[in-house]
Amino acid sequence: MLIDHLNQQLREREAQGLRRQRRTAESPCAPQQRAALPGQAARDLLAFCSNDYLGLANHPTLIEALAEGARRHGAGSGASHLISGHSQAHAALEEELAAWMAPCIPDAQALSFCTGYMANLALLTALGDASATVFADKLNHASLIDGALLAKAPMQRYAHRNLTVLADQLARCTTPIKLIVTDAVFSMDGDLADLPELLALAERFDAWLIVDDAHGFGVLGAQGRGSLSHFDLCSERLIYMGTLGKAAGLGGAFVAAHPSVIDWLVQTARPYIYTTATPPALAHAVRESLRLIGGDEGERRRAQLRQRIGELRTQLAALIESRPGLGWQLAASDTAIQPLIVGDNATALALAAALDARGLWVPAIRPPTVPAGTARLRITLSAAHTPQDVQRLVDGLSHAADALLSEATA
Repeated sequence: MLIDHLNQQLREREAQGLRRQRRTAESPCAPQQRAALPGQAARDLLAFCSNDYLGLANHPTLIEALAEGARRHGAGSGASHLISGHSQAHAALEEELAAWMAPCIPDAQALSFCTGYMANLALLTALGDASATVFADKLNHASLIDGALLAKAPMQRYAHRNLTVLADQLARCTTPIKLIVTDAVFSMDGDLADLPELLALAERFDAWLIVDDAHGFGVLGAQGRGSLSHFDLCSERLIYMGTLGKAAGLGGAFVAAHPSVIDWLVQTARPYIYTTATPPALAHAVRESLRLIGGDEGERRRAQLRQRIGELRTQLAALIESRPGLGWQLAASDTAIQPLIVGDNATALALAAALDARGLWVPAIRPPTVPAGTARLRITLSAAHTPQDVQRLVDGLSHAADALLSEATA
């Protein structure tokens, strides 16, 4: 009965253009990658789909740092942080991350997590008790939504970046604790939250601002210190989550906040307490990643990334303008996430397939990840991409656009 039920559900997803499948990569994360779909032979592809924004995931310095960390600390941690898994490497990394965030969060302390998803579940469930209310942007990442749903606090959602509605919700709130929760860079749209105004609302209504900076850490701000630095913010009301598997090129995540917030997470956050700590070798390597991000090489790579963003936006805008019948829309994003919104699921899948046939790997994103009617190609850029890579992508999209227009008029 269960298998029949699941198979029927899978067939329905297939018919709606919503069924997902995985590719298996046979080479390290890089723009040029060898990968295979199920039942197919591996092929060389030009990828515009990773979150490796600075091109550090296969950096020789980090590979050696990871190996050195394993030689020094072993392969695994063996237990949770609160049993015996909290190594010197974890402690040193947390000290460096706290110092990294200190200009934005006075007296900051940091706590490391296995993933950003777990960090967000920890934050929302530990802080969102019955005395709190959670206020969440409707386009927040799934981990923030799930954390709020698991929390005991009621959640009020406001339309994307609609701070007038948020202010009204805060004004009417009667709980003693108010938690404003937002992505800094929204993962499917690439736009930035208005963090200065959100912080101003937090100060006005005696609230706390939880910022998920998964896609800003390492990329935005002075020395890549993230979105808080980008907006030159500083407040103890800020609670910051950054991931280490995107621009940092490795894995894991961290929360930086007032020492009392961090201590409370250690005491009560179940996703922290009841899971094995990340391998200490990984923490050791992340420290080297911070040095790359904050140094001359990081600055050079961020400049390269900004150049690729400008090149892509200019060329795609010209493509869309020259073919108005497509109805495509390039999202208003200045970040490495450049969504091309095409509307329906079938068109997004057809575009992704047409690009795939030309050796270009660009994922089609469909509901429920994005709202119905806004299916898109989520193009992500890396400092490791070249101008020629960008041109090849635009040429592929131009060819696919002409094919779609030809079909529509046939």
